Amino acid sequence: MKKIQMVDLKGQYSGIKDVVDPAIQEVIDTATFINGPKVHEFQKNLENYLGVKHVIPCANGTDALQIAMMGLGLKPGDEVITADFTFAATVEVIALLGLTPVLVDVEADTFNIDVEAIKKAITPKTKAIVPVHLFGQCANMEAIMEVAKAHNLYVIEDNAQAIGATYTYANGDKAKAGTIGDVSSTSFFPSKNLGCYGDGGAIFTNNDDLAHTIRGIVNHGMYKRYHHDVVGVNSRLDSIQAAVLDAKLVHLDTYNASRRRAAHKYNEHFKDVSEITTPYEYGAKDNHVYHQYTLKLSGVDRDALVQYLNDNNIPCGVYYPIPLHNQKAYQDSRYNEADFTVTNQLVKDVISLPMHTELDDEQIAFIANHIKTFING
Repeated sequence: MKKIQMVDLKGQYSGIKDVVDPAIQEVIDTATFINGPKVHEFQKNLENYLGVKHVIPCANGTDALQIAMMGLGLKPGDEVITADFTFAATVEVIALLGLTPVLVDVEADTFNIDVEAIKKAITPKTKAIVPVHLFGQCANMEAIMEVAKAHNLYVIEDNAQAIGATYTYANGDKAKAGTIGDVSSTSFFPSKNLGCYGDGGAIFTNNDDLAHTIRGIVNHGMYKRYHHDVVGVNSRLDSIQAAVLDAKLVHLDTYNASRRRAAHKYNEHFKDVSEITTPYEYGAKDNHVYHQYTLKLSGVDRDALVQYLNDNNIPCGVYYPIPLHNQKAYQDSRYNEADFTVTNQLVKDVISLPMHTELDDEQIAFIANHIKTFING
């Protein structure tokens, strides 16, 4: 059996090496390292894949979120509602811009932001909602957009974990994750479903004026060299990373299908284990692309299981061990623990297992059997 890895980037690379290597070499040979042809090619190809009018590449996913908020013109003191159960980058950029983060609870089954909690958190100062498509599954965007429209709020999709996922509306219409809100951000960190070989990110929008503003922001506020029309940052996707991403983009649906297949194999192994709740999928089968495969445990010592798996050379992760509202940087006297019952339980119960495109049946069975052995004593 191959060595089990949380993410097998080397194995994935071996399958596309004959395309990736010459693409990287072309960038080196032409010395078009910044804003070269490869960046523009990838941008156009990703726009076509997503069915979105504008993709603006940038340096990383955190920058993408920050730049999206800057582009919307949010001002210090404006409140931005987002999920308590997610990675810190989502709330980090809100705080960095002097905006007021408002954290709310998530759904117990999908782990995504709770629409009813959003409604309760809206005040006259609320200006935006940031749903996070956590672990690869789309949040309830139809309901979120209805709330946003009723209260005249922006919606900024954090699509760092769900690129390629497809959201299905109640009437059967479909849209790619990241193309539904006013603007969206994504990350191309190497472990993502579409990952480069360094840092990278992008912003998506169908709004022409917003896209124009954002294109200036990512490049020091310039539309013409040395003419700074808006306050900007230095956040550009380099050409080598764009070459890698363009080589991978044609395989994204296949990669996501492989992740989904692996998830369903895991589910089969755990279907009769009462102490385990496997990931919940709602809607159509293409709504979840399994950036992570995350279990909920009941009556199991999660930390002891982590140690047991590590002792048996099985990597795993706890995403996330501390609610954002309890992180030192984001504590706020306004928060009431009673409003975070789901998140407070999830951080005690969740464990994420290896999930990647190269995961095979033998590895999945090995992992699952060790977990069942631990649970059964």
